[in-house]
Amino acid sequence: MNYSQKEGKQYHIQTGEGDVGKYVLLPGDPKRCAKIAKYFDDAVFVADSREYVTYTGYLDGVKVSVTSTGIGGPSASIALEELVKCGADTFIRVGTCGGMQLHVKSGDLVIATGSVRMEGTSREYAPIEFPAVADIEVVQALMASAKEQGTDYHTGVVQSKDAFYGQHSPETKPVSYELLNKWEAWKRLGCLASEMESAALFISASALHVRMGAVFLAVANQEREREGLPNPVVHDTDMAIRTAVEALRKLIREDQEA
Repeated sequence: MNYSQKEGKQYHIQTGEGDVGKYVLLPGDPKRCAKIAKYFDDAVFVADSREYVTYTGYLDGVKVSVTSTGIGGPSASIALEELVKCGADTFIRVGTCGGMQLHVKSGDLVIATGSVRMEGTSREYAPIEFPAVADIEVVQALMASAKEQGTDYHTGVVQSKDAFYGQHSPETKPVSYELLNKWEAWKRLGCLASEMESAALFISASALHVRMGAVFLAVANQEREREGLPNPVVHDTDMAIRTAVEALRKLIREDQEA
């Protein structure tokens, strides 16, 4: 059943077949879409519905798009489901995160290879035993792009949660005992950073058999703050965007050669 009021358009994102490219960047913030679209050739505004804003343009003559997902796994998985129905099959999440390891500094990039499923959305796609992992081709493209950009980056597992303030003020929550103990476990396991979408996206992408990767700007690191180390707050996502855009170019070129 299609609940959309517009024939041929997806219910939430309000795009249809032909409106988006096979390759899509997924920021959370709708206002970031216009910024990302400036990197495309001949970019056009496609749709604005709820938290979902879409622009479509071209990279090296190939149609690409950017669609915002809002905050968290539920809205991100909705965007992914509907974009796949419109013909997209390769995705890169471009977002922000908070560092967890002391060597992850403000302004660094984090490229996720996998994610801790400390959220609810992915459980409606796969049993908890199934791992949330990024597509290896997308990870390799992001790593190569970050190297070319000359930026500091880290590659590894991140943590996905549903409650922002469960991370930032866990001691105020009735389940503080669980939040604090698990946070320490993730740190001891080498988890690089915390964010809110990648586990849901990796799992739903696995279920839909499409490619998904993720690159994040480390806005700050509360563990560095706790240790009295320099910890400025950084909001400029341009390097993460450039890294993702150039990774898309690489994937397009590799797909054409294949």
